[in-house]
Amino acid sequence: MPGPRRRSILISRLADRPLGRPQNVILDELRGIILDGQVPPGSAIPVDAVATAFGVSRIPVREALMTLIGEGLVDHRPNGGYRVAMMTAPEFAEIYLVREALETAGLRAAVELACADDDERARAAHSALDEAIQAYDGRLYHRESRRFHLALIRPCRMRRLLHMLDLAWNQTEPLQPMSHLDSSERELLHADHAGMLAAFRARDADALIAVFAIHHHRLQAAIGALPQDTGLFEPEDIQFRSSM
Repeated sequence: MPGPRRRSILISRLADRPLGRPQNVILDELRGIILDGQVPPGSAIPVDAVATAFGVSRIPVREALMTLIGEGLVDHRPNGGYRVAMMTAPEFAEIYLVREALETAGLRAAVELACADDDERARAAHSALDEAIQAYDGRLYHRESRRFHLALIRPCRMRRLLHMLDLAWNQTEPLQPMSHLDSSERELLHADHAGMLAAFRARDADALIAVFAIHHHRLQAAIGALPQDTGLFEPEDIQFRSSM
């Protein structure tokens, strides 16, 4: 006789939510849970159970999931249901190529517009990275790394670029790539961060872009070398693509 079904990780994260939430809140909460990496890529999203957790009908849940499909965070196929999106290794590399182009443009503009307050925000973000290294906390380092990069880029004041970068970055967040690296790899990446901070504060755009390029390629190489049995990427011969 089969044992009891395991409770969905996603539904566990939704426990004790107030009932009757509006559609925009449902969307924000589902997005937040997926982005924090606590629900692994490939995890099923049971619509009925999510609707029950929020105390709503299926309709606002499905609408929220359609939005998340458009953002690349959820997959759907007919008769296959919804799941947290997975990507193949080549798809991941493609997203990183997009991120590199956007970050390079943003960093170059940011150096020209940055002020003392921006320097302080970048310094504080780098200090938080120091603390994550000392704590040997991969998930914390992953989160603070994004904060640091954005502290360097936001002074560009390019609203559309920042929005596109945010969408591209979000697509890799469910994988939590930085948390899969070992401490020695994170220390090398952190040394790159120190170089980026120094170039930013010196207003040396060429040096900043050069260190960033090394850093970005180092990260891609480290992630690409991870064993395939980590479950980080979807096998390329499996087709589970979004269907509207």
